[in-house]
Amino acid sequence: MAEAADFQGTCPSPARRWLRRSGALLAGVPLLVGLLQLPAMGSADAGARTSSQAASGPGSVAVSLDSLTPQVPTDGDTVTVSGTVTNNGRQAVTDAHVGVRVGPELSTRSAIDNTAQNSDSVQGAIGPEIGGKYVEQFAELTPGVPEPFSISVPVDKLSLGGNGVYQFAVSLSGQSSAQPWDQVLGVERTFLPWQPEAANTKTKTTFLWPLISNVHMTAQTGSNEQQTPVFLNDDLAKEISPGGRLDEMLSLGKDLDVTWVIDPDLLASVDAMTGSYRIQAANGTTTVGTHQAVAKQWLAELQRAVADNEVVALPFADPDLASLAHNGTSVTGSLSHLNEATDVAATTVKTVLHVTPTTDFAWPVDGAVDPSIVKVATSAGADQVIARSDSLQETGNLTYTPSAARPIGGGTTAVVADARLSTAFEGDLTRASASTLAVQEFLAQSLELNGQTDRQRSVVVAPQRVPTTRQAQAMADAVTALEGGNWSQSQKLTAAAKAKPDPEATTKVPSTSAYPSSLRKQELPRSAFEQIARTEDRLDNFRVILTNESRVVTPFGRAMNREMSTSWRVRPDAAQDFRSSVESHLSVLTGQVKLIDKSDTKLSGHSATIPVTVQNNLVQGVGHLVLRLTSTSPTRLQIGGKAYDEQPITVNGGHSQTVKFTTSAKANGQATVVAQLYTEDGQAYGGPVSFDVKVTQFTATVMLVIGGGFLLLVLAGFRMYTQRKRAAAREAEDTGPENGTDQGPDRPENPEGPADRLKEESGTDARADEPEQPSDPTPDTAAESTDPSGTGERVDR
Repeated sequence: MAEAADFQGTCPSPARRWLRRSGALLAGVPLLVGLLQLPAMGSADAGARTSSQAASGPGSVAVSLDSLTPQVPTDGDTVTVSGTVTNNGRQAVTDAHVGVRVGPELSTRSAIDNTAQNSDSVQGAIGPEIGGKYVEQFAELTPGVPEPFSISVPVDKLSLGGNGVYQFAVSLSGQSSAQPWDQVLGVERTFLPWQPEAANTKTKTTFLWPLISNVHMTAQTGSNEQQTPVFLNDDLAKEISPGGRLDEMLSLGKDLDVTWVIDPDLLASVDAMTGSYRIQAANGTTTVGTHQAVAKQWLAELQRAVADNEVVALPFADPDLASLAHNGTSVTGSLSHLNEATDVAATTVKTVLHVTPTTDFAWPVDGAVDPSIVKVATSAGADQVIARSDSLQETGNLTYTPSAARPIGGGTTAVVADARLSTAFEGDLTRASASTLAVQEFLAQSLELNGQTDRQRSVVVAPQRVPTTRQAQAMADAVTALEGGNWSQSQKLTAAAKAKPDPEATTKVPSTSAYPSSLRKQELPRSAFEQIARTEDRLDNFRVILTNESRVVTPFGRAMNREMSTSWRVRPDAAQDFRSSVESHLSVLTGQVKLIDKSDTKLSGHSATIPVTVQNNLVQGVGHLVLRLTSTSPTRLQIGGKAYDEQPITVNGGHSQTVKFTTSAKANGQATVVAQLYTEDGQAYGGPVSFDVKVTQFTATVMLVIGGGFLLLVLAGFRMYTQRKRAAAREAEDTGPENGTDQGPDRPENPEGPADRLKEESGTDARADEPEQPSDPTPDTAAESTDPSGTGERVDR
């Protein structure tokens, strides 16, 4: 059309050619886009169909196994399993049923691990379904709606073979509109320990039951006689109240054959709550604590629970041995705190619980050890270290798990807890299904361990230090089932440590570089130990001046133990705040004994006394202090005849004492004087107080001038006196006859002798009885005073 419109016999113009080509290209774009979309649409449709099938196919239903009883069945028992099934797909599941399946026997501990890790996978082997009447039918499972189930099966229907651990699964089978055939849509696996008869050789199992908490008490105490303790918060009251974590640990543990592992700081804190105590508030004030009855009840129950059981006392406040070994040993005095924590541990437990604990065990975090940790752990007297098998790993060719006790040199025994059993109850166990699986896996691992060999072995279970309430409940369920089993018997920790070591077991402690980096990141830094050392130095300087040092040394000593607690690992900010609060409170107390600031003074004359006041705002008296007054310009001003002078100081609580120092001026001018308190061993105490003394002493020349002037005044006074006397005499002589004065015949008219002439010439007359004349000079200084100088007053000579 465009070409026909051109003139015939002529070529099209360039503009027309460009328009024709552009139009053709634009007309072809829609066609090309449509062709490209055909495969994409087919792929999208296929993906949608696949997604729909996956949303309603295998794995689309979640099976929750909430309960399995009995946990360790035997002949004649009926196994009951209950839980819920939830359709997580987008389509309803029809013709569904829940069934029980018994898989193959698991012959190794690793096989148990693999099954636990893939407990809900529909791809692995799950064994044949028991079927028959031992199923629960569901006509339809609506998406998102959990449906409960409960199935009971006699043990003889499970077709169990010989002794061992069997995989036990609950499955949900059904179909959907997208996949209209019967198939397994969900499964959950667990374990069924089968040991109907007593084993020929039973494993001796030690289960540690930890009573450990966070730090709760501050270094602050009341000023009363009882020294009312102050708590960081009220969290401990919640833990020991009915339903609290520590209350649950106690209630569960008292019926179990376990070894109690207790932090003495917890006992000391609860014991402090039985009396008057206060709680720190956010604004720096304190409120009255009110949970005395709860504390008394908890302690009474604990005393009954441990009366006939083994108690292991950790060092006070459960110090972080790894942090101390890696970051604290290079800081002077750090190891001494571990010794103190160990020494006070036994006393605290015996005082509160009335039992004598074992203090021979050290328990590093997660049982992770290296040579430096072992060295630190044993430095405070412990000769047995609780390690874990994932730290002290087997390097030989043993086909079984060896006994816990291992000699590691230097007279030290490593008690190696089994890692699988010890970590079985970690993680979130708030869901009933998670707790059930944890218990069954623990029992399965224990039975599998026992079946590895006919040798008698001792196994130790060291769970996490601070189990949650649900974790503690799962632990108690597992221990109860284990005690009722036929392959294990309970044993105390001290017995496990003394058991004969397996000669083929590993005894080499891993190197420091092998220490887990995840644990190293949680350690207390070197700066923490340096801060503790500063607090210790200040406390040592403070304690020597106190008349009753236990009121300060004891609470601060325990506070420094708490600063090294393992509980700070996951709370570094709280740890720093606590250390700073301890240091700050000690500074406040030491600042209660101080010198009163003094203003500048003046010294007129050759010598004077300077008073200095020491104030003690503590409730107890202080002594063993020396007050030193130093002149920075001894050529101008001396204290006690030298550059400085010292006097001993003793001040009762709530009082002040003023001390006077004798000073002597050597030259006029200004001299700076420094007052400083010292302990008897020469350590400066508190800050100095400086003030200036302005010396205005009279020199010898000035005194001569003043004396000469005084003499001239006296002579002038006498001359004036004699002149007035002569004038009076002449006047009397001139008027005598007129007044009828009779001098007598024997007396000369002018009875002036040599002495009188001498008086006249000198113009003086020494009269001792003459009254002082107004012109006489006044004294240049006031009478000496013995009263202490006030602020800004002139200093007495």
